[in-house]
This record gives sequence, structure tokens and C-alpha cells, in this order.
Amino acid sequence: MSIKTRRRLEKNLLLALKVAVGSAAAIYIAGLLQLEYAVSAGTVTLLSLLGTKMETVKFTFVRLGTFAVTTLLAVLFIPHMESVWIAFGMVIFGIVFLSAMLDWKSTLSVNGVIAAHYMTTQDFGIGFLYNEFMLVLIGVSIAFLLNMFYLNKKQEKHIIKGMRFTEKSLQDILCKIADYLMEEQEGRNVWEDIRDLESRLADMIEEAREYKSNSFMSYHQYYIDYFIMRMNQLKMLHSLHYEMQKIRSMPRQAKIVADYMRDMAERISEKNTAENEMKNLQRVFENMRKEELPKEQEEFESRALLYHIMMDMEEFLKCKIRFVEHISEKQKKMYW
Repeated sequence: MSIKTRRRLEKNLLLALKVAVGSAAAIYIAGLLQLEYAVSAGTVTLLSLLGTKMETVKFTFVRLGTFAVTTLLAVLFIPHMESVWIAFGMVIFGIVFLSAMLDWKSTLSVNGVIAAHYMTTQDFGIGFLYNEFMLVLIGVSIAFLLNMFYLNKKQEKHIIKGMRFTEKSLQDILCKIADYLMEEQEGRNVWEDIRDLESRLADMIEEAREYKSNSFMSYHQYYIDYFIMRMNQLKMLHSLHYEMQKIRSMPRQAKIVADYMRDMAERISEKNTAENEMKNLQRVFENMRKEELPKEQEEFESRALLYHIMMDMEEFLKCKIRFVEHISEKQKKMYW
């Protein structure tokens, strides 16, 4: 079983356990309080647990607020219309419109259940309003408590492991590109390496976002920004590899660029600011400008493509420099 599959299995097992325990507990508590439709408290818990900590906190209050709106619409329409089905449709129309306008669509299921209870009982007394409010309160409260339990430490370790894997992969790709420039290999696997790392980075960005949403700490944005920065660097290597394949014959300056790539590959790390690498690249640019101009068209085209490759490398370094510039002092203290 792969690491990705195992982690997905662990995550889904934890979610299933929380939903099962939470829904059962909500029904049990609602039953102890002798509430009507006690099973609906379990449904509220189930629907409220299908999200991150941040989403749970946000929609705990939203669900309570939209409960009030649902109750108001039910009181306005259901008792005063001859057709209870049309009245129910009007209530649902109002709930859906409001939820869509405010981007609260995740509350629709719970409010639909509450509206159905009002339609079925035709009871709008204080006692039944209290009953429905308690069903929602019990459901969202248990969901809130259970979603506070999350394997944050384990997920953070996996994220850090993903950062080290990304750095090693970028180093390997750069070295393979350097080997190609030195005509030491055909470089056929570079595209596959880039594509594989791109897929891995997309997964890590999503995991970093999930981690931040389950932590309540704004400085955990660092992990998201880190993987986005690496994804942008990978795009530069993709462009660089594309230009590299156009070179028909390697000019002698290719060795200078290849040596620089190997040196830069050794310095790819999370805490490297890339400032020294940028200075070294500028020196390579200056030295190449001093070179005698090519006399043949093929050499001219090859030199131009090589120069374009160096510009991609410059953008590669700028991605890291911009990332470092936007790191807050708190993030530096936490991660550096």
C-alpha cells in the first residue's frame, strides 16, 4: 500500500469514526431530552462534520442564524397558504436564494429538514420552536467538539517530508538538465520527472490548505506559499526544458551554464534565500556578453536559446526571492 493510499485511508477512517460517534451521540442526547425527530440531530451532526475545523466554526454560527431565517419563512408561509406544498416550496425558495447569495449552500440540507418538520407538524408554538432549535444546537455543538480532534502533528510531519522530497526532486531535475547540456544523456526522463513532481505538488498544496484550515493559525499559510512557490519554479524548469530541446548543437558556453545549474542544485533548500545564486547568475550573464559574437546562424540560434534558458533560471530564482520577501517575522521565527 502506498503512503498516499494509507494516509487517505487513515483520514477517511477518522472521518467515518467521528461522524458515526457524533451522530449517535447527538441522537442519544436528543432522545434524553425527549425531543421530537431526535434522529435529525444526528443528521445535523453528520452534515456539519463534513469539513475542516475552520468550516465547522464558521458554519456553526451560520447554521444557527439560518435556522432563525428558516423558522421565520415557515411562520410566514406555511400557516397562511391553502396548499402546504406550495408553501413549502416558497420556504425552500427563500432558503436557497439566501444561501446562494451568501455562499452558505452547505446549510441547505439542515434547513430543508427543519422546514419539512414545520410542514409536517403545522406546529409553530414556542415548545416546537424550542424543539427544532435544540436539534440544531445539539448537532452543531457535537460536530464542533469532534472536529477539534484532528491529526495535525502527523499531517505537519507529512508536509515537511513533502518539502524535502520536493527539494530533492528539483535537484535531480536540474542535474539531469545540466547533463543534457553537457550531452552526457538524452534527457528523456526529465519531462516525466517534471510531470510527476507537478502532480505531487498539486496534492501537497491541497494538503497544506487543509492543514491550515484545521489549525486556526494564519502563519500556517507558510506551507501553502512554499508549495505554490515550488510549483512556479517547476513551471520555469518546464519552460527551460522545452527551450533546451530546441538546441541543435551545443555551444561551448553550455558547459558554463551546466556547471552553474549543478552548483545551484546543491543549494536548493527551504532556508536558502537565493540571493547569492542570483549574483552568480548575473556574473554568468556578464561573462557571456563579453564572448565573441557567433559567426554562423546555427551557433547564433543555439546561443540565443541558451540565453533564454538562463532567463528561465533567473525567473526560477526570483520565485524563491519573492517567497522569502513575503515571509513574516513570525513565520521566520516558527519555521526558520
